[in-house]
Amino acid sequence: MAENTAAAAAPVVKTEHEIGNGLTPKQMKKLRMKNMSDEELHYIRRRAVFDKIWPIFRFLIIFGLGFVILYPLIYMVSCTFRERADMTDPTVMWIPRHYTLNVLKETIIAMDFWNTLKNTLVLNIGCSLVQVVSCAITGYGFARFKFRGKALLFGVVVLQILVPTQVISFPLYAQFRYFGFGSFKVNLIDNMLAMYLPAITANGIRSGLMILIFRQFFKGLPKELEDAAYIDGCGPFKTFVRVMVPNAASSFLTVFLFSVVWYWNDYYVSSMFFTNTKTVATMLYNLDNEFKKRLFNDPTIQISPREQIVWKQAGCLISIMPLLVMYAFLQKYFTEGIERSGLVA
Repeated sequence: MAENTAAAAAPVVKTEHEIGNGLTPKQMKKLRMKNMSDEELHYIRRRAVFDKIWPIFRFLIIFGLGFVILYPLIYMVSCTFRERADMTDPTVMWIPRHYTLNVLKETIIAMDFWNTLKNTLVLNIGCSLVQVVSCAITGYGFARFKFRGKALLFGVVVLQILVPTQVISFPLYAQFRYFGFGSFKVNLIDNMLAMYLPAITANGIRSGLMILIFRQFFKGLPKELEDAAYIDGCGPFKTFVRVMVPNAASSFLTVFLFSVVWYWNDYYVSSMFFTNTKTVATMLYNLDNEFKKRLFNDPTIQISPREQIVWKQAGCLISIMPLLVMYAFLQKYFTEGIERSGLVA
C-alpha cells in the first residue's frame, strides 16, 4: 500500500520525445518554420544573426569607451611610480622599469600639498555650501513666485550660463580691486571674500546652471505641498525650509557635488583674484615653475620636457584623488540626484 502511494506521489517526467506529440523541440521549430511566410523567415534569420553579433559589438563599444576613459588614469599612475630615466627609455611603455615613490614625494613638496589642500578645502567647501543655499532660494523664487521683471531676471540667469567668465574678467577684477562706495574703498584681491561674495549672492562659478536645476526641480513638486503648509500657518520662508528643502535633498546633493568639482578645478578665477593664496588647481597649473624653485632652488634650470612629465602626472593624480574618493562614497546619491533633478530629461 505504501509503495503504491509513493508511486502515485512521484512526479511523472516526460522525455523530450513525448513533448509536442512525440516531436523534439528542434523538430517542432522546423515544423513551425515550414508554415511561415518568406518575410517571417527572413525576419527570424536576421534576428538570429543580430542576437549573435550584438553581444560582440556591445563588448567592443564598452571596451573602447572604457579604454578611452581609463587610459589617462592608467598612464598617470604608471608615470607617478617610475623614475625620470624611464621616460627617456623607449622600452618602457606601461610598466616602469624602476619603481619609486620619490616622484610622488617631490611633487607633494613642490605643490606644498598639505597647506594648499587646506586652502582649497576652506575655499571650496565654504563657497560650495553658501552657493547651494543662495541658488536654491533663487531657484525656488523663480519656480513658485510671480513678480515684476521675472522674465528679465531669468534671462540674466541664462546669460550667466552662456557668457564665459573670461568676458567679464576685467570688470570683476576692477570691482574687487576697488570694492566699496564713494570714498570707502577696500582691496579684496588676494582675499577669500572675492570668491565668497559672488557665491553668497548666487553669482559664483556656474551658478546660473545651479539656479536652473533648482528651478526645474521645484517646478516639478506638487503645489499641494505648499498649500497644506500655508493652511497650517507657515509663511513662504518657513514653507521652503520645512517642506521644500527636505523634498529636494537629492537636488541639493547633486548641486553641491557639481559646485565642489567646479571650484576644485577652477584656476582661471582663482589665479585672477589670488596671488599668495594657493589652491590645488593654481599650483598644478604652475607646477613646472614650482618644482624648479622648491626642488632645485633655481627657476632658470633647464629640464627635459619629457622628464617633467613624471612630476606633472603625479601632480594630476594627487589632485584628483580627493574627488575620486568623494565620488566613490557618494556615487549612489549623486546618480539619484541627477535623475530626480531633471538633468536627463
